[in-house]
This record gives sequence, C-alpha cells and structure tokens, in this order.
Amino acid sequence: MKKQLIAFSLALLAGIHYGHSQAVIKGSIQSQGKPLAYASIALSSSSAGATSDSTGHFQLIGIPAGTYSVMATSVGYLPFKKSVTVRDHQIMNMTIELKEDVSQLDEVVITGTMREVSKLSSPISVEVYSPAFFKKNPTPNVFEALSTINGVQPQLNCNVCNTGDIHINGLEGPYTMILIDGMPIVSSLSTVYGLSGIPNSMVKRMEVVKGPASTLYGSEAVGGVINIITKEAASSPRWKADVFGTTLGEYNMDISTAIKTDKANSLLGINYFLFQQKHDINHDNFTDVPLQNRISVFNKWTINRASGKNLSLAARYVSENRWGGELQWTKEYRGSDTYYGESIYTNRAEFISNYQLPGSENFNVDASYNYHKQDSYYGIVKYDAEQQTAFAQLRWNKRIGQHELLAGLPVRFINYDDNTPGTATADGVNRASKTFLPGIFVQDEIEFSKVTLLAGARYDHHNIHGSIFTPRLSLKYSPSKTETLRLTSGSGYRVVNLFTEEHAALTGARRVIVKNSLQPEQSWNVNASYSKVITHSSGFINLDGSLFYTYFTNKIIGDYATDPNLIIYDNLQGHAISRGVTLNADFSFANSLKVISGITLMDVYRKETINGETNTIPQFYAPQFSGTLTMSYSIDPAQLSFDITGKVNGPMHLPVVPNDYRPEQSPWFALMNVQITKTLGPWEIYGGAKNVLNFIPKYALLRPFDPFDKTIHENNPYGYTFDTSYNYAPIQGIKGFLGVRYTLE
Repeated sequence: MKKQLIAFSLALLAGIHYGHSQAVIKGSIQSQGKPLAYASIALSSSSAGATSDSTGHFQLIGIPAGTYSVMATSVGYLPFKKSVTVRDHQIMNMTIELKEDVSQLDEVVITGTMREVSKLSSPISVEVYSPAFFKKNPTPNVFEALSTINGVQPQLNCNVCNTGDIHINGLEGPYTMILIDGMPIVSSLSTVYGLSGIPNSMVKRMEVVKGPASTLYGSEAVGGVINIITKEAASSPRWKADVFGTTLGEYNMDISTAIKTDKANSLLGINYFLFQQKHDINHDNFTDVPLQNRISVFNKWTINRASGKNLSLAARYVSENRWGGELQWTKEYRGSDTYYGESIYTNRAEFISNYQLPGSENFNVDASYNYHKQDSYYGIVKYDAEQQTAFAQLRWNKRIGQHELLAGLPVRFINYDDNTPGTATADGVNRASKTFLPGIFVQDEIEFSKVTLLAGARYDHHNIHGSIFTPRLSLKYSPSKTETLRLTSGSGYRVVNLFTEEHAALTGARRVIVKNSLQPEQSWNVNASYSKVITHSSGFINLDGSLFYTYFTNKIIGDYATDPNLIIYDNLQGHAISRGVTLNADFSFANSLKVISGITLMDVYRKETINGETNTIPQFYAPQFSGTLTMSYSIDPAQLSFDITGKVNGPMHLPVVPNDYRPEQSPWFALMNVQITKTLGPWEIYGGAKNVLNFIPKYALLRPFDPFDKTIHENNPYGYTFDTSYNYAPIQGIKGFLGVRYTLE
C-alpha cells in the first residue's frame, strides 16, 4: 500500500509539473466588433480545440511549447488562419476577427420573395453568385459566365452566328426569365443576342431561382429566374479596370468610375469587346465563332433625398456588329447569294428606376423601358425587327404580427414588329404585335418558430389570351441555423413569340409552318430542397440537394424531323415532363482551399399522341447528366491564387434530319479551364488557358459547301439541305488568355 501511495504521489507531482510546463491560448472571436458565439477554433498538429461561448470567448489549455496554426471557422464567415509560437508557461491572449463571406450562406437576397431577406430565412431557395465567383473563369459577358453554375446551361443555338439562351434544369431558354434589378427587360427579341451584351463589370451579384416563379414575375418564369443585381456607386471603388485578351484574338475591356457626393452617387461603366480574326478549325470554310465588335455603356445614379427615400436611376446602351459565315464573306456581300454570311446589327437602350414613395416605407415604384433594334441578314433572308418593352409596378410590403404581406400591381406593354409572317395578317399586310399585360399579385409569408409558410397568387389578363391565374405555395422548415428543408409548388404559363425565340426559323433553309392558333403553355411544378452546413476544425462544408418535377400542357413544339425543309409548330397533343435531382457541395478550408462542385441528373421528355399512337420523345439539348467543378487555392504570403473551373456534359439529344449521318446524341465531353492570379497592391495579373482538354465537336453544319442549296438535287440522294442547328459546344479548341486588373479605392 505504501509503494502504491508513493507511486501515485510521484505521478501526481509529475502531472502538475507537466501541466504547468504547458501554455494556454485564450481570447475572443468577433466580427465587426461584435462577438461571435459558437465559432470553432483549433490548433494544427494538435488535439486542442474549443468552441466560443455566448460572449465569443474561448480557451485552449494544455498546449505544449511549439509553433502552430490557429484556425477559426464559423458559418457564413471566411476561415481564419494565423501562425503562432507559444512557450512553456505562457498565457497568450488573442482577438480573432472573422470577415463575412459574401459569397456564402446568409447574404441578403431579393428574387425569391421580391423583398430583401437573408438567404437562410428565404422560404424560396435562392442561389447567389458574386463577382469573386466569376473571376475564377474570366469571360466577357454574363452568358458565358453562367456555364459554371450547376443546373444552368448556356446553350448555343446556331453554329454560324452563335445565338444563345439559358437552360435551367433542362428547360429551354424561353422558360428562363432574365431580370435586371428585378425588372423583366431582357425578353423575347433581346434574348437572341442581348445576353452576350451584358458585361460582368456591371454585376454586383446574380441570384438564381430554379423552379416556378410566375406568381411574382409572370410569363417566362416557368423554369426559373436569373436576377442580375447591378452595382452601386456607394460600394464601388473610385476607379476599376479589367482588360484581357486571348490567343485567338479576342479582346475585352471593362472600365468603371464612381463619383460620390452628399446628394448623389454615380457609377459609370464601359465595356468593349472586339474579335476580328477568322478561324476555321474544323475546315468547313465557315467561321468557327462569329466576329464581333460590341460596346456597352452603363450609368447608374442614386439620388440621396433629405427624406431618406432614395431614387435610383440607371441607363445602358449597347451597340454590336457581328457576323459569321463563309471565310470569303465581306460586308459587300451582305444579303447576296455569292457567299453565305449571317450579319447582325444590334442597337439597344435600357432605362431602370426604383423609388420609395414619400411618407411611406411600405410603397415602392419600379419602372423600366427598353428599345431593341435588330437589322440582320441570314444569307439572303432579311430579318428586320424592333421591340419596345415598358414595365411599371407598384409594390406594397408590410409586416403585421407573424405575417409578412406583399402585394403588387404590375403592368407590361410590348410592341414588337418584324418583316416575317409572325406579324403578318391573313391578307399579308404587316401589323405590329402589341401585348398589354396588366396583373395583380398577393403574397403572405407567415413565420412560426421553425416553420415559414408562404402562399401567393397572381392574376394576369392578356389582351389576346385572356385571364391567366398562377398560384404558389412554399414551406420552409429549419430545425437549426445550419439545416433547412424547403418545399415549393406552383403553376406557370408562357406566351410564345416564335420568331424571337426560335432562331432556326431564320437561319438555314427551313420554312416555318404554324399549324393552328397557338395557345399559352401551362405548367405545374414541385421542388423540394434540403441544405445542411457542417462545421469542422478546418472549415465548413455546405451541402444541398433538390428534387424537381414539372408537368406541361399545351407545350409548343417545333417539329424538325418530319420534313428537312420545314419547322412545324403546334401545341402538343399530350404532355411534357421535366424531372430530376441536383446535388451541390461547397467545401471551404482554413488552408485556403475551396471546392464547389455539383451534379444534375434529369429526364426531360414529352409524350405525344398522333393518330392514336403515343410516343415518348426526349428533349433536345438536355443531357441526362451534367456536373460542374470550381477549385481555388491561394498562397497568401506570395499573393498567388490558383483556379480550376469546368463542366462535364453527358450525351444530349440533337436535332437530326432523316437519314442523317451525324449521331442523334452528342458524346460525353468536358470543358476545363485553369487560371493563375498574382496580386501586386492594387494590381492583379492573371492568365491561364480555356478548354485545356482541347475538346472540339466533330460535326457542325449540314452541307456547308452549298449554303444556298443551289445544287441540292445533285449527288444528294437523301435530300440534305444547309442547316445550322446541330450544335452542343463551342467550336474552339484550347486557347490561352492574359489579363490585368487595377482597383483604386
């Protein structure tokens, strides 16, 4: 017993001596001077770790002498990392400041509910993308920038002039509504080339809603909404410039300046894009990418009124000259059949305003107007179109107890005119198409302890199609701050403008046939999503997944297969379905490694009944599998950062003609990009390569050697005609890029 007592005493003394020979790190974690509760803190190469208490304080004890990396993380904040050296018996005090991560978790969003609300609190799932995300893969416009967002597919629809639209969850571009500052000014005619005219330099952030939004935004918001929130002068640097070029001869320049005074703030931005080098990598005697010369000028004013009710005004002008076609084509052949060329002149003006009415915090007036003029030739086919869109909306928002009430009176007027049968009367006289679309919407958001219920309805009266009713119901359940379940169901509708949405009606040699008077499409949609944030000692992981299902009736179908010389339009005699699942994972580590990845699995098809027989027909350009990847790593002491971005697409069905030698499906392919950025004070120098795997589509144009079909009956047993609609990826191989940015705060 005596020996055991002596051994215990020696062990206790050794333990006391050992404990006193170790160090203690204690302190507080805060953000913008406010304590952060329940933040995680840990030491590298050590088991020491703790969580800050309700006042933001923490304590790490029993630390052997040595050098460690102190790592702190919290949901919605950038990871903190700092190297420290501790000595025996030392008590080290630290104050750790965490910066909010504006690209993550709890930003303020607007699109889901048409009012400012934190992303975590929104009953509608909203994805938010900041300029920092798009800088990882520099592009000259919004259209190309969207390619790295999971479930969003910028789709090129013509191999000659590169028209494009945005697909969400497999639904074609006309089902995606593009908003600028919440207003529907990018629609119909402007979507054909207008998306490539929106520079990234004017974007403060982009909000993406996947699923029905017709209750708040009306027609076109069936598949989803992309809301481009423009920058403000108050939060913009005094001067900012970004210039880059590629090895193929593409040059892009963004310059902006902010003027700030007590009474008003102004932001002026200029974007210029130039590409004037002919390339023919697939040797078909056609340009791989259209040549472009485009300028965009953006000016936004915020007038600071004494009443505190600010007035926001913005204007933008875009002018573009683009052409694609046979390499011998020059401007003198415009509209002739000597050499084939698609030449498009675009002029566009936009005006946007927002005003909070004096004497009330509950009423806002939104207004916008845009003018879009397109002067174009597709070979010898002249397409001259003009569209004016005016939009105004009175919004009322008020909180009463647990109810957040929203109501609005929107009205939209569209005047569209062109030289096609789309605006011709039965006797062949041209008459502009006028759409008058007033409406009313109401929404009630009811908050309980962990449950939020949102119910809304909208009524529109179309001057041609009459009354249209679109309800929506959403449920959000949040058992904790890091876990959210959302369920949304709603209906949508879409009124079609064939000649502004279907570019194949103008290019190539196909003739358009409209069999019957087209009725508006109707749809019902269900979307369920779940998100979870997992915090660990080295950072956090943000996981989310969603299931979507959309059922269409009266879907308008373009039939390419019956006759290679025709596109036949009619309402579907049957129904169409879009269904699938999307999974996203966002990994952020204290060692500066960040990974954003996502996959989408979907099945988009229609069931059509003809002569009593029902057939299942897959949707064009809707891959059953697609995935995105963004990896970033920075070396802070060297001010270096590395980015890898890319997207992989599984096979997608393509528009082929009878006896076509081209496959009905595209192959698996991936488009990957790499970038290195060096920071030197206010300067950033960046460079890298795009399409590093050098993927090039094997097939493109049908019968490119006879674009005017002059010899269609010679050595042509299957009756092929010139066609440009078989397209699923850019016809560009690997290319390098180099750029520089300058910021003066």
